[in-house]
Amino acid sequence: MRTTFTLILSAFISFVNAQHGPNLFLKRKLDSILMLDQRYREAQVALSKGANKDSIARMFGRSSDGLFMFLVNDMQRVDSLNMLEVEGIIKKYGYPGASLVGTPTNEVAWNVIQHSPHIKDHIELIRKAAAKKEIPFTLYAKMQDRLLMDEGKEQVYGTQIYGMMVPNKSTGKKDYVMFVWPVKDPANIDRIRLKAGFDQPIAAYARTFGVTYKRYTLAEVESLKKQ
Repeated sequence: MRTTFTLILSAFISFVNAQHGPNLFLKRKLDSILMLDQRYREAQVALSKGANKDSIARMFGRSSDGLFMFLVNDMQRVDSLNMLEVEGIIKKYGYPGASLVGTPTNEVAWNVIQHSPHIKDHIELIRKAAAKKEIPFTLYAKMQDRLLMDEGKEQVYGTQIYGMMVPNKSTGKKDYVMFVWPVKDPANIDRIRLKAGFDQPIAAYARTFGVTYKRYTLAEVESLKKQ
């Protein structure tokens, strides 16, 4: 009798633990969403690095004519669909963090929101998820910086790179220039980044995007936009 009771108790404990483990159905769903989120972005990066246009076009079942604009437009369509999926998940479960779907799947919903025009609607949710360690704090920092940049304000952590067409005085043509969006406290930015959990100073971080770090003010950026 004791052996039977022990087996039943053990099975019950295993069931309870399983209930509190990762939601595998939700994890698979989010992983599929991430594949779609990254598919178009990876193709655009490959094109910018000189990859074969015909090979990439075949991946999407089309010709290479107008491929880049197709990728941009279709990415926006897929991003909108992904956002609807993620909002449905959030409504049902709250933010799908590490305790619900494990890592790195806990970052998928963040990716989708970060690539959407709805950051302002979800930034508080992301802050709370970071505070509960459901996602790394650095993700909240990046989203906060993105929102500040979108609002034309100085960023805090120096995570956002901005690109724009700028007149080249020597050629008379416009060049596409990338730079770190202005930061609020440039004198202490590396200390701020370190405290937030970033492992690179801002100059090294910028170099990963092929950008040489230079301090810009909001006024300087506005002046460049008007040229």
